[in-house]
Amino acid sequence: MDAGAIHTVAIGSDHAGYALKTAIADFLRDSGYEVTDVGTHSDDRVDYPHFAAAVAHLVVDGDVERGVLVCGSGQGVSIAANKVPGARAGVVREVYDAEMLRKHNNANIACFGQQATDEETARSAVHAFLTTDFEGGRHQARVEQLTALDKGESV
Repeated sequence: MDAGAIHTVAIGSDHAGYALKTAIADFLRDSGYEVTDVGTHSDDRVDYPHFAAAVAHLVVDGDVERGVLVCGSGQGVSIAANKVPGARAGVVREVYDAEMLRKHNNANIACFGQQATDEETARSAVHAFLTTDFEGGRHQARVEQLTALDKGESV
């Protein structure tokens, strides 16, 4: 990784995303990232909002640079993470989704569905999410509007 690269990632999942979360966490560690795994640590049934909020808070508070969440579909963890002001999470099914989340939305959390995305695609998409820069420009105003919404302001 170069000096401007992302180095720290928080990761979390519910039981329905545990296997894919584990595979992604292993990939990240093998790739040299420092990974903070907030759980879950088994496939025993748990509720995803707790884990999504934990990752989102780590990202928003600046304890890590980016976040990755996994549940069955990716939708639930995305909704939950986006309840934390400052979190910009989106569902990723393929590399294109990851690239667009970063380029156009300056997203800081990628959400995956274990039932929707295989391990190989998830690894490639996580890599894209962590190495793609925000384009700024015409997209900057939209990201500023998202930030205003986080503050309860009108846009």
